[in-house]
Amino acid sequence: MNWAVELRELSKEFPGGKRAVDSVSVRLEPGQVFGFLGPNGAGKTTTVKLLTGMLSPSGGGCGVFGIDPAAEPERAHALSGVVTEHAQMYDNLTGLDNLLFYGALFGLESAACRQRAQTLLEQLDLRDAAEKKLGAYSTGMRQRLSLARAMMHQPKVLFLDEPTSGLDPESAQNVHRMIRSLAEEQGVTVFLCTHQLRYAQEVCTCYGLMDQGRLLAQGTLAQLRAQVSQGVRVEARASRVPPEAGWRQIEPGRYAVQVESEEAVPQMVRDIMSCGGDLYHISAAPPSLEEVYFALTERKEATA
Repeated sequence: MNWAVELRELSKEFPGGKRAVDSVSVRLEPGQVFGFLGPNGAGKTTTVKLLTGMLSPSGGGCGVFGIDPAAEPERAHALSGVVTEHAQMYDNLTGLDNLLFYGALFGLESAACRQRAQTLLEQLDLRDAAEKKLGAYSTGMRQRLSLARAMMHQPKVLFLDEPTSGLDPESAQNVHRMIRSLAEEQGVTVFLCTHQLRYAQEVCTCYGLMDQGRLLAQGTLAQLRAQVSQGVRVEARASRVPPEAGWRQIEPGRYAVQVESEEAVPQMVRDIMSCGGDLYHISAAPPSLEEVYFALTERKEATA
């Protein structure tokens, strides 16, 4: 299969011996929204630089639709759009002129380039700022224009490094919706790097969890949950809970316990009432992506 994105035991070691990426293997099909997750320093940005030909690997290899970005960067760039945390554009040009300039670099004809730019400015709520120079843009506006720039040539793969950095909640939701639309309606593959696990859980269809350059785990959220936990987590706000039921106090009046399924909840409610407790709230949910990540890192530390 011609994978949209492929990492084959990919490694990058810098002078001095620092191994930023350590034997990472990932394969993505077209249309997937892949969350490449981990804290700063986990190797996410270095991996994107390897996938876009900005760096050459020390070991292993990678490809974008079968193209080696280190060997054929121009061909890889023609298929890829890249958004970094710090948008690199021209402050002395207007937002529209920045898009027209980059569209021309990608070989778009003038009329089509202008139409594409205006469509993206509208979608990213930048139409009123189209004629303003980039130097007058806020951080969030620059980030949205950077996303528009990356999408000018309608790439098949989008590499997004903290794409919602500096955005207000409404703008972040607009970017979220656009990412899902690109994947679901146009088959664009999205490689999303972020340390914001709650955000990633909302937008991604599958994940790779990184820690210190190594891939801890990968898969869908259901697959990752199965690696660390069976059942669901129940939380309750109550004045008292049965001491023999395994409840763990999170804070005064708030408790949590792991059970096999939601079917256990009605009996838990009856038990709380039977022991004389007042119950104010109870909820059951599988572990979040954030909880899965911390469980995996704790397991790694325990076995190190």
